[in-house]
Amino acid sequence: MEYDFKRPELEDRDLVNHYFFQAPGRSCERTFVNVFLWSRHYKVKFAVIEDALVFRNEGNDYAFSYPAGNPDAVKRALEAIMEYCKERECPFKLYNVTPEHFEQMENWFPGRFKIEYVRDVADYVYETEKLATLAGKKLHGKRNHINKFKNLYSDWSYESLSDDNVEECFQMALRWRNQNGCDDDAEKNAEMCVTLNSLRLYKELGLRGGILRVNGEVAAFSMGEPLCSDTFVVHIEKAFADIEGAYPMINQQFVLHECMDYTYVNREDDAGSEGLRKAKLSYRPAFMVEKGIVTEI
Repeated sequence: MEYDFKRPELEDRDLVNHYFFQAPGRSCERTFVNVFLWSRHYKVKFAVIEDALVFRNEGNDYAFSYPAGNPDAVKRALEAIMEYCKERECPFKLYNVTPEHFEQMENWFPGRFKIEYVRDVADYVYETEKLATLAGKKLHGKRNHINKFKNLYSDWSYESLSDDNVEECFQMALRWRNQNGCDDDAEKNAEMCVTLNSLRLYKELGLRGGILRVNGEVAAFSMGEPLCSDTFVVHIEKAFADIEGAYPMINQQFVLHECMDYTYVNREDDAGSEGLRKAKLSYRPAFMVEKGIVTEI
């Protein structure tokens, strides 16, 4: 059997979303924005198999995403992928599989597969209300950072991303890139490409953004989108490190102005960065979205 795998383009947005909406979840990969923007770096393509959406990583050995669609279609798609791998004499491998997905697989194919969860790709999910208020003893330090920022920069302001200010964000991102050595780090450079493309295409991608100003200049910005009915996902957050408290301030203000219609906020994974892990844990996530690699036993 053969399938026509292709790289996601802007015109595929409605098709991809059609399948994601049939199988909603809180994993940050289940958005068109993520698969479209990161597919260039990670060389990911998609195909519709048995009326389910499947992504294939084109790396050294094929790996597939867990199919998105209604349960019957997902089961048929998994069987088709197994046959596809068998014909090519390559191992069957799925990535970014959540516990809910694996439980579904176990019901269909009991004892046939195993999963190994990867801590570096687990998403941090927070209660929206707690990110907005920073209430409680455990978040006392965050409130102190916010209060210090307000004392240091009394003329600060927040505004939503729009055509009137998106170019300023673009220029701020370019300055941030120069200050953070992105050209010398392939992963940082890829992330910056995603950031710049997100700004350039924010309306076409359906992204919401927020901007923090200090002395009238853009000091930080954040961007995200609804992930499912109760969860908003933050894809991008950039702030100048020399503006003390800019990161906690844009975090709180973005949630206050853009996310309050949702119970939870997914702030994605830490990519194995020790500093990022410490920062994300310090906000006390409500839970993690675990994801793992599935292979045959």
